[in-house]
Amino acid sequence: MERTKVFLLMAGLTALLVVLGGAIQGTGGALTFFILAALMNFALYWWSDKAVLRMYGARIIGPDDAPELYRMVDRLRQRAGLPMPTVAIAPHDQPNAFATGRDPEHAVVCCTAGLLRLLTPDQLEAVVAHELAHIKHRHMLVGTVAATMAGAIAMIGNIVKWGAIFGGLGGRDRDEGSNPLALLAMAIVAPIAAM
Repeated sequence: MERTKVFLLMAGLTALLVVLGGAIQGTGGALTFFILAALMNFALYWWSDKAVLRMYGARIIGPDDAPELYRMVDRLRQRAGLPMPTVAIAPHDQPNAFATGRDPEHAVVCCTAGLLRLLTPDQLEAVVAHELAHIKHRHMLVGTVAATMAGAIAMIGNIVKWGAIFGGLGGRDRDEGSNPLALLAMAIVAPIAAM
């Protein structure tokens, strides 16, 4: 089921980008954005975990960096029958934790510094166990792809918005010219769709 969700998310991204490319540059734009979508889908699948960690400013830790957290993750993952995930800490005060990665062999468990300060060891163990359950049931790929895709769509919406403002978008050939209303609609709808 999770692989189907990922496929549908990636197909949706591809369709959105092809429509956006067609609105901007006609057939040539649709083809260009289709190629861009294929490259993004490939990158999303293989490197989205690294992109999410980079977005959070998280740093990967070892057993010497945060021994209590690392041992806790190791103990809980053994009980769950999972390979050891990469453990990371994000330097944010807001308490949060998430799992990312494409499968249990390439998983990451990340906690924010605020979560580590706020929770008792028992509470933290419950949160980490919850994240490991996401890994065991392969939920994290959908979330990881969705988060990375949302960032990409929002970025494309900004490109369209600023390109339309400064007149850098639109086909030169009148037969394939852009529709200013379509550009405006895409600049507004793309970031909303990303959310």
